[in-house]
Amino acid sequence: MATEASTDPDMFVKAFSDPEAARRYGDGPRRFVPGLEGLHRMTGLLLAERAPAQARVLVLGAGGGLELKAMADAQPGWSFVGVDPAGEMLRQAERTMGTQADRAQLVEGYIDDAPEGPFDAATCLLTLHFLAPAERERTVRQIHRRLKPGAPFVAAHGSFPQGDGERERWLDRYAAFAIASGVEPEQALAARAAVDANVAMLSPERDEAILRAGGFGDVQLFYAAFTWRGWLAYA
Repeated sequence: MATEASTDPDMFVKAFSDPEAARRYGDGPRRFVPGLEGLHRMTGLLLAERAPAQARVLVLGAGGGLELKAMADAQPGWSFVGVDPAGEMLRQAERTMGTQADRAQLVEGYIDDAPEGPFDAATCLLTLHFLAPAERERTVRQIHRRLKPGAPFVAAHGSFPQGDGERERWLDRYAAFAIASGVEPEQALAARAAVDANVAMLSPERDEAILRAGGFGDVQLFYAAFTWRGWLAYA
């Protein structure tokens, strides 16, 4: 089996702490994550299956504000607590939300800095892959204990087969999609190398097991796009 990369969250926080990088953030995920806008739309729809019209939603990894804006547009009665360790990315989230920014309480920090809740729903998009497996499970467990019983949780992040030769093949596809989406080849290949060296991507099976170990039940895969996976689960 392929060996896992070591994960250093502080390295990524520093990368997202540059004001100019934060302002450019909105364009990047769309070029690296197939169907990003659809992912945000599906996330809101899945939460709305159980979340009430006046739901309070915990959004871990809220920097940039893309999912906050999508959910705020779709659900005018929802309010949000957005948590992210990069202050500049939270400031970008405020800009992204525009006139709806007052519907979100933004907290600089990690899951332990989030209010206790209980929340009606939660999301963690494009974030958990930055955490090593043990910390990932701990974070999932902390999200779970902040939710009301039966509340929905959507997680989506990098997750793809890790067997011999498979990791390299899927990372090549990750870079190829970015290049096809307009990213300069040199930049896409540098991103591929950074992910390979520094991000502890897991197989979908291990990611699902972590959600269950963190206390969630009825884990359902709803999104699969090259190197990305998304799950719905319930507290």
